[in-house]
Amino acid sequence: SNGVRAAPLWDSTKQCFVGMLTITDFINILHRYYKSPLVQIYELEEHKIETWRELYLQDSFKPLVSISPNASLYDAVSSLLKHKIHRLPVIDPLTGNTLYILTHKRILKFLKLFISEMPKPGFLSQTLEELNVGTFDNIAVVHSDTPLYSALGIFVDQRVSALPVVDENGRVVDIYSKFDVINLAAEKTY
Repeated sequence: SNGVRAAPLWDSTKQCFVGMLTITDFINILHRYYKSPLVQIYELEEHKIETWRELYLQDSFKPLVSISPNASLYDAVSSLLKHKIHRLPVIDPLTGNTLYILTHKRILKFLKLFISEMPKPGFLSQTLEELNVGTFDNIAVVHSDTPLYSALGIFVDQRVSALPVVDENGRVVDIYSKFDVINLAAEKTY
């Protein structure tokens, strides 16, 4: 209900932040549990985050990717791209406290605010298509009658953050994003 899309995870035994719990993690967990008829979906509410992380990261431990507040904007962008993440915790090197979470959106907002003060490169006048920025073919879509489980599967398998909802003529009528899944959880309608 407060718009939080990720949270740093604190390990009280290790006395440090060990990861991030994101909407993608939640979708992966929902998708994984729903595939198993042995586990009722209501049991999701009973599990601890630690249990989810153990199940989800069984074969692939992913250490927390973070950055110091003294790092440059370039370093932050490079880290987001290199690690294929959308949220980068900025951690105080002295205390280990999370100061804030840096996102693509915040970086773009900053650039938009200060772009008039920077030299304007020619590519800013080119079209998205000319620059090949974005996905222009094989776009994953859903229809309004697509089962939720199928949409979750597309989020998981194709690693997309949003799905255009198209009508029978292929026209976009809505967008279903990963963040919309959180609303299902808040309303307990999964």
